Parts: sequence; structure tokens; C-alpha cells
Amino acid sequence: MVRTFILLAAAWLTVFGAAPARADDAAAKPAVFSPEKLGRIDDFFNNEVATGKIPGAMVLIEQHGRQVYFKTFGLSDTDTGRPMTPDTIFPLHSMTKTITSFAAMTLVDRGRLKLDDPVSKYIPSFARIKVGVEKKDDTGRPVLELVPANRPLTIEDLLLHTSGITYGFYGNGMVKSAYADIYFGDFDNAQFAERIAMKPLAEQPGTLWDYGHSTDVVGRIIEVVSGQSLYQFEKTAFLDSLGMTTTKFFLTDPTERARFAKPLARDRAVERNPLDVTRWESGGGGMVTTMSDFARFAQMLLNGGELDGKRYLSPTTFTTMTTDHIGPESGVERDHFYFPGDGFGFGYGFGIRTDPGKAVPPPPGAIGEIKWDGASGTYFVVDRADDMFFILLENSPSERTRIQPALKRIIYDALGK
Repeated sequence: MVRTFILLAAAWLTVFGAAPARADDAAAKPAVFSPEKLGRIDDFFNNEVATGKIPGAMVLIEQHGRQVYFKTFGLSDTDTGRPMTPDTIFPLHSMTKTITSFAAMTLVDRGRLKLDDPVSKYIPSFARIKVGVEKKDDTGRPVLELVPANRPLTIEDLLLHTSGITYGFYGNGMVKSAYADIYFGDFDNAQFAERIAMKPLAEQPGTLWDYGHSTDVVGRIIEVVSGQSLYQFEKTAFLDSLGMTTTKFFLTDPTERARFAKPLARDRAVERNPLDVTRWESGGGGMVTTMSDFARFAQMLLNGGELDGKRYLSPTTFTTMTTDHIGPESGVERDHFYFPGDGFGFGYGFGIRTDPGKAVPPPPGAIGEIKWDGASGTYFVVDRADDMFFILLENSPSERTRIQPALKRIIYDALGK
């Protein structure tokens, strides 16, 4: 599945040589935000806080390198009454995957990692991995048969979530259940990767987009290749130079811990808390950030991998990272749990808008936009067609699937689209 440099160059010209088309194929025109319509964001989130649905949130919109909108709402801690402030720290959960994937692509850019490398080159135990096939025995009882993988897992499989490595906390089945016991005790990335290697794949590599611990395995591979911990590599590769000084895995400083956004009591059971310092630097869901930190990351992505005169990914590598690789000709299927959603493909760590989708009218957005979100409700969209990005930071897991699309509709309505 790895694309050649000739195809990558062609993709660069196709995707980024001109402004991407709108999702509804409307004629390109300068987009200007309506201040009046942006005020509906205030109304929406003030109501969410007032009705007790969320403790608080913050929203940032930047366009053409300038701040268009930034507001904080509600409280960062309802127990103490601490207000939401611009320096509040949020758990990223699965938005961590975008940072880990970006880190892996910097190694690809340097020639230290190849997309078609077998995972077993870096973690030998993955050479023995099996695929779990659920069947019924003679009595009709379900049994799990382990069969060989049809080919080795690759780095690309991990980045695309087509590895067959899954999560055990959504969906049903015997393979899903097998992942339920992998979190016991304190462990580091090396030990966690070994636990994953002992579990069956949910399907053959390259056959289904299946969200799971693939990016956690990527984090361990980064450690093997770099000789550093995942966090130390990310710090030296781009976090420090981007100024993302509060983007990390754990909060140990008391002043930073006091700034952590806590969810409402009903949501606390579903949260992996970075205040609990362990050894596991989860590349799939363990980081925290601030709005100012993540805005730097988003602006760098909007710029095509460059910020303040420093290039973090070559144009070719950036293009392949933000191009859909699981389209109709890839052989990758989608099921009910295809989280990128209708109209989206998937690149190396991001959902990629490829078409308007089946809804009429199409959901807002632009062809070529990149996005992802996290279980805490964090969400970001980078829209190169309108030269803008927006970021939502909140810690409200139970309300996220409602709030994220509502915010996007308000933002694009304010653009007149």
C-alpha cells in the first residue's frame, strides 16, 4: 500500500497545488466570518454550562494566521469553582494519536523508518501474531480459532488503523473480550506492546479500518528507533521548538495539576487521568495540552508542515500523511465503527475529507480538511480551503458526540457556507 514518490508528487500537485474544493463543490471565494453569527458559539456554550450539561469549554478559531474567535466558558473544576481560563490544561485522549503519528512521520522523513517495514523488525514478538476467527463448535458454543496472518503487520497498517489491533471497550466478540485484561498494573510502552503482541488480531491486516491500540504500538516503535522515550523524542523533534511546553503525558508540577480541567462527576469513570502518574506514555491517548500549545500544532499543519520558518515535515511526506489511503481501491472495508465518518477517508493519523458524503445537504467542511477528536470531547479541524482551523477543548465525554457537530455547523454557518 505504500505509495511511490512519483504518486506522492502527483498527489501534492493534485491536493495542494490549488485550493481544495468545498465539500458541496461551491465556487471558491474568499471566506469572511460573520461576527454576529460567531456570537452563536457564545449562546450555545453558555447554555450548555447553564443547564449543567458540561462544566466548561473553550473554542479557538484562527484564519489567515490571525485569531478570529477565542472564548472560555464555565468552570475547569466544579468541585472548587475554579473558572475556565486560557491556560487550563485538558486531556487529549485520542487526539494524542495525531501527535504520535506526526512523530512517526518525522522518522519516515529522515529515512529512519519505512512505511512498509514489518512491525516485527522493531518488536520481534509481532512476528508470531495470529488472527482470531470466531466460530462455533459441535455443540454450538462460540470458540476462537487462531489462524496465521496473511502477511506481516507493517508500520503503515498501524498508522492507518488497518492492523487488526483493536480496542476491547466497544463492540462485541471474543477478540474484543481478549483485550479487556491488558491494563493491569503499572507498565511502560515496551511492556504494553508485548501485551498487545500476545492478543489476536480482530481481522487480517489491511482488510478493515478498526480503531484500537495501533498508535500505542507506534509509540513503542518510535522509542526503539530513536533510543529515547516517546515523550523525550517528541520534545526534541518538535514539541519544544513549536513552543508546546505543556503538551506532555503527565502533570507532576502542582501549579499545572491545579489547572487541569476536570469532568463532571458522571464522566469521571470513563477518564484516563493524567494526574495519576504511571510509566505508560500512551501514544494512542495519554497526552494533555493547552489551547495555546495545540494551536501551534494546528497552525503548523495548516501551513503544510512548517511554522515560523522551520519545516517539520517535507512537503512530500506531509502530503502522504494527509492523503486518504483507504479509499475504494485500497481493499480496506468499513463497518459500523468507522469513526472518521461519512465523506471521510483516513491518512496517517487523521481523518481526511474526500467527498461530500451521502447526507443532503452535505455536512459542513471542505474537501481535503483534516480532523480528529478525543473521548474527552476535544476536537480540531484544519481547513486549507478557507485557510483556517478551529479547536474545541473540553472534558465532557458524555456530551461530545452532540457538541462537536453542533459547533462545526455554527462555525461554517458563520463563514456563510
